[in-house]
Amino acid sequence: MAVPRTYHVVTLGCPKNDVDSEHLERLLTGGELLPVLQPEGADAIIVNTCGFIEQSQEQSMEAVRELSRNKREGQTLIVAGCMTQLYGRQVKEENPAIDHVFGVGQWQDVARLLSVDVDAIHDIPESNVKVSGPSAYLKISDGCDAPCTFCVIPKIKGGLRSAPAGMLVKEAQRLAAAGAKELVLVGQDTTAWGEDLRMPVGSGLPGLLEMVSEAVPGAWLRLMYAYPSRVSPQLIETMARLANVIPYLDVPLQHGSEAVLRRMKRPSNLDNVLRSIEDLRSAMPEIVLRTSFIAGFPGETEAEFKELLDFARAIRFDHAGCFTYSRQQWTGAFEMDAQVPDEVKFERRDRFMRQQRKIAAKQARRFVGRELDFLVEGTGEDEDGAPVIAGRTYREAPEVDGLVIARGMATMGKRVRVRIDEAADYDLFATVVR
Repeated sequence: MAVPRTYHVVTLGCPKNDVDSEHLERLLTGGELLPVLQPEGADAIIVNTCGFIEQSQEQSMEAVRELSRNKREGQTLIVAGCMTQLYGRQVKEENPAIDHVFGVGQWQDVARLLSVDVDAIHDIPESNVKVSGPSAYLKISDGCDAPCTFCVIPKIKGGLRSAPAGMLVKEAQRLAAAGAKELVLVGQDTTAWGEDLRMPVGSGLPGLLEMVSEAVPGAWLRLMYAYPSRVSPQLIETMARLANVIPYLDVPLQHGSEAVLRRMKRPSNLDNVLRSIEDLRSAMPEIVLRTSFIAGFPGETEAEFKELLDFARAIRFDHAGCFTYSRQQWTGAFEMDAQVPDEVKFERRDRFMRQQRKIAAKQARRFVGRELDFLVEGTGEDEDGAPVIAGRTYREAPEVDGLVIARGMATMGKRVRVRIDEAADYDLFATVVR
């Protein structure tokens, strides 16, 4: 293989993969390789795949097939990440144009393959930290120890590994210095941070929030992927007290039937969940709650699905997604009896989303007439040529929630103040006030 001078990274899947790709790019640019915008112009193409569910695997496979078809002579095609951790041999057999296959966490090996002397890069200079908008992801841990029977993540990623607090504080400061106005804390289970470092259950994340909040007082801190049984009183108190920890929490609950949750090996005491939600709303009356559910888990009856609908109506989540169950090899649910037919899964998912659309619209209307801080992610003009901006307030997480469209002018990447004028099902419409 000729020594490459340029590279292009294709990232698929979740925000945690975005963080991994950013880490790889910092290794490559630290080794003086140059990024290019299009794959056809690169000496080396690296694909960071997703293997979480069947749909994401197919998306990754299609991207690899297309890059394989269009690969030119002299290019190096490298496929890595979650999907190749599970199906690396199959991916290579189906796409002979692939030159190298790596699994999860082998980014230094990828860099060495591309003639980067990783051992010589003792520290990555702050000038290499880049943010493409006002938000950036801070991955605080990887892997997971939870026994969920639907999830293949422990097979892909292994057990929980918390990033050291000092490294996270330094990374947060780098990202803020590079222009990030919001840091989104992600991990397979952010609320488990520190347990592998022998911290008491539930005490690690509050302490980490304290340190990061103090290190970047001007940046919003947004918490994603909170495990329901680990949303402790200490975490709630810390979130409510720290000014730059925004009142937003993502708690993937997966279902609203205790029988289904037991089959999933998820926390199944819904009374505890309801009390936790009440405590969150009591401590932070303006809190915005996001969750996700699975429709069509093996054995799910119509009565159990209706329990899910009732549960979601009772809590009134601001944002909720519903995914159809994806049967995954190497999971406890793979061989379960009473697999639900696909057409039933999709019908239930659609029924849930019709209900959630009405709930989300009602929850959004409570913001009409209020003034909120707003992160500017795009600028343009409306159909009459008047200036408009697009972005998010604290109630919308990047990539997964809606947007706010505001009349007026502002600079990309800045934080401004807007007044909410109107609410649609998922998006808000506003006016810049200052």
